[in-house]
Amino acid sequence: YFKIQKVILQLDDEFSMEQLRIMIDDNPKKRLNTTFKSFADKLIAQMIETNKTGNALVYQTAVNQLMVCVNNDQLLFSDIDYALLEKFSNYLIKKGLRVNTISNYIRTVRAIYNKAIKFKVVERSYYPFHDFSIKSEKTAKRAISKDDILKLKQLSLEANSTAERSLKYFLLSFYLRGISFTDLAYLRQSNIIDGRVEYKRRKTHKNYSIKLFPEAQVLFEQLHVDGSDYLLPILPNNTQEDSIETKKVIRQYIKTTNKYLKRMSEQVGLCSPVTTYTSRHSFGTIAKRLGYSNELIAEALGHEYGNKITNIYLDSFDTDVLDAMHKHVIQ
Repeated sequence: YFKIQKVILQLDDEFSMEQLRIMIDDNPKKRLNTTFKSFADKLIAQMIETNKTGNALVYQTAVNQLMVCVNNDQLLFSDIDYALLEKFSNYLIKKGLRVNTISNYIRTVRAIYNKAIKFKVVERSYYPFHDFSIKSEKTAKRAISKDDILKLKQLSLEANSTAERSLKYFLLSFYLRGISFTDLAYLRQSNIIDGRVEYKRRKTHKNYSIKLFPEAQVLFEQLHVDGSDYLLPILPNNTQEDSIETKKVIRQYIKTTNKYLKRMSEQVGLCSPVTTYTSRHSFGTIAKRLGYSNELIAEALGHEYGNKITNIYLDSFDTDVLDAMHKHVIQ
């Protein structure tokens, strides 16, 4: 009983029964023989159970890549050293992956290793990341102008084609202050209240209230399919929200949408391809060029601005002020 009390005091906010079981195991040798894959699989299963499917997919992809690289499902944490990390990095480079994608995979492996140390399945002395540099590069912000958006809108596209829907998804995101594709896909009629789109962003769990201007209202009416529970024809009615399968469906839609947006970008002569995320960058950049403050733009996009502690004491901008900026940007 005393041992269990002692272990509970050591647990962090990510406590689970599996963690407790591992830490009170009287056989340290058994714990230290836990393979990287079996431990990672348990973490991923726990994420799925708690609806953290986005993180679960990231972890699963990184683990899969590492397992293919080392070709050893019995890899122990103590086997992961500087040489293996260098081998993994070079393997990803040879695959042609981008610097930030490689960084994401290696950081995920590091996160799993750190959890393994907390769970007492590997001794801290084996930690291999002290001398290993994880490279990353600043992502270029690819915003487009209102003129560029007009060029895209003026494209002659086949009615009800994938290309036309892709453009409408992009425009909807822009008209709704850069709402993410995932949040768009989950919108229902119940999210529209008194002429506003009310929703909680799945990535940050922050609540948004966005004025529904005619530009967006028209697109919702054009895209909605009768009988669908959702405003857009992306998810079926029997969708298990936030499941791995649903995440994969949305990812595939994003991939397809970006493919068509790239083609359209080339058609109108844009310098860089438009993606589903360009709408968010563009909304902020256009607002900045129109003379709006960084604080107002940050609130419109749901970002923190300046000193977080100071922000606690500041009132939010009046809804009418945000709506006025919103209208100025999109019209």
